[in-house]
Amino acid sequence: MYTTQDHTGKFLTITSPPHRIISLVPSITELLYNLDLNERVIGITKFCVHPDEWFRTKTRVGGTKNISIEKIQQLQPDLIIANKEENMKEQIEELEMICPVFTTDVDSVASGIQMIRDIGNITDASKKATKIADQIIQNLKNAEPDRQINTLYLIWKEPYMAAGGDTFINDMMRYAGFKNALEKLTRYPNLTEDDIRKYNPELILLSSEPYPFKEKHIQELQEICPDAKIMLVDGEIFSWYGSRMLHAGEYFFKMNQQLNELH
Repeated sequence: MYTTQDHTGKFLTITSPPHRIISLVPSITELLYNLDLNERVIGITKFCVHPDEWFRTKTRVGGTKNISIEKIQQLQPDLIIANKEENMKEQIEELEMICPVFTTDVDSVASGIQMIRDIGNITDASKKATKIADQIIQNLKNAEPDRQINTLYLIWKEPYMAAGGDTFINDMMRYAGFKNALEKLTRYPNLTEDDIRKYNPELILLSSEPYPFKEKHIQELQEICPDAKIMLVDGEIFSWYGSRMLHAGEYFFKMNQQLNELH
């Protein structure tokens, strides 16, 4: 047993190593898989779609916002991993009555890298976590372009919603070579069509999640911003802050190649 501090400043005492882990965060579930913790992860959410083998075989404990406290109690975990933004504060407080809850808080690439190291430490998988973190840093360094295109990153429609400047997505945009048109706004502001015109983005990125933007939406946005380049992008690359970041460098490089071909 040892005492550690999570990303919210809370101290918790953890069994070392924990043997019955529940992840309430899809991107961290994928990280735990990449840390080779198959035997020790006993529960995930219905949104933890990666890896597919875990999605099909691990016990699901509800969604990220509507967790089944009863199901989690039955699983008798010795560690729960949550996230400040993705999970409900009230539910996290209830879960703390069952076992230690390590709550993460990620709003940048740097804090994402630190989260990977922290999860490695608390799960006794620090060597693998360090290897993943170091590789992500190298991959992003290799991909970093020398330009910053004025860009709007849309995550929702009806109403349109976009990523603001204090989000993990905002930092990933910067690494990809895109300057967030909403960098002075916070969280995920609603936008009208007039707002989109006002920001006059050179580039509009349509995320695959949480709203599943498709080809048909490109034309709709093109009518609002006739001069903008518009692309569909993989939302997991921009918003999953675990080992998914390993794929970001190559993805950003290919994105910029594709962008150069757009007229």
